Amino acid sequence: MLGVVETRSVSPVFVGRTEELDILNDALAQAAAGTPQALLIGGEAGVGKTRLVEEFATAACRSGAVVALGGCVEIGADGLPFAPFSTALRALRRELPDELAAAAAGQEEELTRLLPELGEASGGRHDEEGMARLFELTARVLERVAADRTVVVALEDLHWADASTRHLLAYLFRTLRTGRLVVLATYRADDIHRRHPLRPLLAELDRLRTVRRVELGRFNREEVGRQIAGILAAEPDPTQVDDIFERSDGNAFFVEELAVCASEGCGTGLTDSLRDLLLVRVEGLPEIAQRVARIVAEGGSTVEYPLLAAVAQLAEDDLIEALRAAVNANILLATPAGDGYRFRHSLVREAVSDDLLPGERSRLNRRYAEALEADPGLVPADQRVMRLASYWYHAHSADKALPAVLDASVEARCRHAYSEQLRLLERAMELWDTAPEEVRDRLRPIDYTEVYPPCGCDPATTPLRYLDLMAEAAVAGRLSGERERALKITKRALHLLEDEDDPLRAAWFWVQRSRLVQALARGDGWKELGTAQELVRGLPPSEVHAEVLSTAAAWSMLHEPGPEALSSAERAVEYARMVGAREIELNARLTYGGLMVDAGSVEAGLAEMHEVKDRALEEGVSYVAGRAYVNLASELDAVGRAREAVALLQEGLVYTRKFGQLDSEAWVWTNLSEALYSLGRWDEAADAAACALRVGHGAKPRGGGASCLAHVALGRGDLSEAARQLAAARSYLGTHDPMPQHTLPLSRIEIGVAAGEGRLLDARAELARALVGDIPPGTQRYGWPLLLAAATAEADARNLPAAAQGRADALERLREAVKKTTTDTPIWLAHEQWVRAELDRAEGRDTTDTWSDVVTCFECLDRPYDLARVRHRLAEALLASGGDDERERATELLRLAHAVADHLGARPLADAVALLAQRARLALKRVPDPRPADPVEALGLTGRERDVLRLVAAGRTNRQIAEELFISPKTASVHVSNILGKLGVSGRGEAAAVAHRRGFFPPGDGDRLIAG
Repeated sequence: MLGVVETRSVSPVFVGRTEELDILNDALAQAAAGTPQALLIGGEAGVGKTRLVEEFATAACRSGAVVALGGCVEIGADGLPFAPFSTALRALRRELPDELAAAAAGQEEELTRLLPELGEASGGRHDEEGMARLFELTARVLERVAADRTVVVALEDLHWADASTRHLLAYLFRTLRTGRLVVLATYRADDIHRRHPLRPLLAELDRLRTVRRVELGRFNREEVGRQIAGILAAEPDPTQVDDIFERSDGNAFFVEELAVCASEGCGTGLTDSLRDLLLVRVEGLPEIAQRVARIVAEGGSTVEYPLLAAVAQLAEDDLIEALRAAVNANILLATPAGDGYRFRHSLVREAVSDDLLPGERSRLNRRYAEALEADPGLVPADQRVMRLASYWYHAHSADKALPAVLDASVEARCRHAYSEQLRLLERAMELWDTAPEEVRDRLRPIDYTEVYPPCGCDPATTPLRYLDLMAEAAVAGRLSGERERALKITKRALHLLEDEDDPLRAAWFWVQRSRLVQALARGDGWKELGTAQELVRGLPPSEVHAEVLSTAAAWSMLHEPGPEALSSAERAVEYARMVGAREIELNARLTYGGLMVDAGSVEAGLAEMHEVKDRALEEGVSYVAGRAYVNLASELDAVGRAREAVALLQEGLVYTRKFGQLDSEAWVWTNLSEALYSLGRWDEAADAAACALRVGHGAKPRGGGASCLAHVALGRGDLSEAARQLAAARSYLGTHDPMPQHTLPLSRIEIGVAAGEGRLLDARAELARALVGDIPPGTQRYGWPLLLAAATAEADARNLPAAAQGRADALERLREAVKKTTTDTPIWLAHEQWVRAELDRAEGRDTTDTWSDVVTCFECLDRPYDLARVRHRLAEALLASGGDDERERATELLRLAHAVADHLGARPLADAVALLAQRARLALKRVPDPRPADPVEALGLTGRERDVLRLVAAGRTNRQIAEELFISPKTASVHVSNILGKLGVSGRGEAAAVAHRRGFFPPGDGDRLIAG
């Protein structure tokens, strides 16, 4: 545990706060039991938040917990990115070095953005998930450190927190699930005005049931009396208590100030002004000590002694005497490490700082900046660049401030503190016109920007332009979630470019604008991409040109897949190769491969996508690799290879977690849910969908998870849950950016829910909406299930009088859609047969042969639920045709279908099968034979199935079996399917293995057949 919990109070007695301490101690106990705890402690300045945390931390240490304190650092008006978390992690590293090292193993490079002592952070990729990766890593590190011991992380002064700190705290409060961990944060409630940046965070956290909020009130008169008694070490005069209580209004810090003033005789003549109250004891210091206090006030929350000495420019003895006077008066405190000073309470520092004259403030900032520039070692390395930028900026020295602020923006970007990077870049734009031209001419894009290409210029010799800053700021805004600000920046940039002949820069900004418009739900972004394509049309190949084509191809793949999208992707690959833009090339190739699969070149497209994945992994292009795991698995499932998809997706989960790609991980979970559903593993599919909802950073991945949950609920007959998840999915996905991969599955679920509730007219209306403009080429994987849902709804409502009107039009619409929808793989050929069979059923024209063909198609596929559904239909057709043989076959089909439905919890199918069996007087369960049976008979195999299994075990094909038993290959196939179901295996090889392992057929018995 930490050896000493620092105390800043002058009162040796802790007064009141029994209820609040009970809440904190209860949180500590729950954390010790393994449930992470999150708390917010609010109260006005001086009410006693810090003292409460000190008491709790001391008690926690006594109980064996490890306490790590971190405070938000203010430099002038600026906060340091992630400062409280850096301080807390540094404390944990000091107290638990081995445990922290083990928790961060393999991710040290990323964690250096918070804890620079671990090494140097690489540039890495800057994308929308960069900050999320860092946040996820921080959460996991804290959970691992707190796995075997109770850890308390206390963050103070959240009202000063930078945006990145606020975002990280919100992420921790939302996602911590395991570990013996308490995370608490304090803030000044009276500082949180309507536009304070902390206000939205507090509102968000209030909605989380896992966050407890503690509001500290002022002391009552009795508590004020006890506090004064503790300060004075004597029972105070009741009149004095009344006077101090009235003037302090129960604020603990004001009580202390008034009590000390009264005891030191400096309270006479005090006004009721808060500022005067705070300054009265400072003004009682010797003049030299007052001067040092003013210097410390402007230096930030904490000022290192060497830096203070350099700025004060006093003889060392005089400086030490001045500091001693301020410390003895309890105005200043030495830092816990003994290397600097700070005010005992920030209210006093703010009062002293506010009392500075304007010229005095800028002069002090200049001296701080000059001292730090002359000797960078005066402050910790991770604070140096940020503090220098702040000092120069507040010194109002544009020539020095501009390069310093730009250096700080690069530092913020490296730490994924994109909100701070945006603020600093906006500050640089503010300084741009006031900075001397010779200073601007010395600045280079290669030093300060990395977001867009130099557009034909040599960045090492071309001066930095104002547009370069705008480009960097636009991306920083997008990455930090400040999309409105980023959109305004792109608008201003494009306005400036109207007067310039610079199509590449303009195209680049239009691509950024497209992404922002989509993210802000203002449209689908195609208009902006179209403008970018027009700007680069006819220009020589360039990185911007390749990026425009690649982005347009990716957009088309999701919105309008087809020949044009394929051509665009092919050209993007070609242009990227020409200019050596490797990441753009790999990304475009991945898009190209997916479009090839959708166009019918399945094997070539999958091979291309596998190649891209392997190359991206080998070359460390993590963004493309993560996308490859998502898209390749999706294409595998789309062509009926769900088992391959599952194996790949499980590998993808490990990869995307490792690199903190939260949205990619959520898409992996969504695709895994879909593949598991296909394979009849519905419980796992539901779990995967829930993970997608929990992990997703953006709205669309969460919409995918909700859609999968709706699909499972619909299959299980839980119509209310399906409708609820459907509404959630629509809410996540919105209406501004429709994509077939979202709209068609949601329409399929909408039709299923409406049909299940007997609302056939609503189902027809939804189909009509979905089929406006036909099913786009390349989206057959979503189109066929939609058509099937609609056709099944019509067939099920065949005998309802209310459904007669409009049925002919609905069936004709479906038949036309069937003709136009692609069937390029066995899975969709089978669906075509199925949809046509349902349309025949809707008109009462389906036959045994109709459904036998469908069953035969699905017996070759690994989709047990679909097979069970069509077996049920075949059984229905067999029973309608009559005959003992048909009844026997129907019985077996219904038993197989019921077993699958029961296993999956597919209640509608199970009920339909049971009802059909009841009407036909068929038993779904076999009556046990009291006579001892041989192993084959015990499995319920008929004599004919025994003959077929014997030949399967001997390695015969369906055609060979048919020839030997004088039956048709189709009948042989049905027998094989029945055998697989009864044995509980998925393939012929497994059936043969079971037969040999259990000794069903003794050696030499292979040619003996039993009459069936």
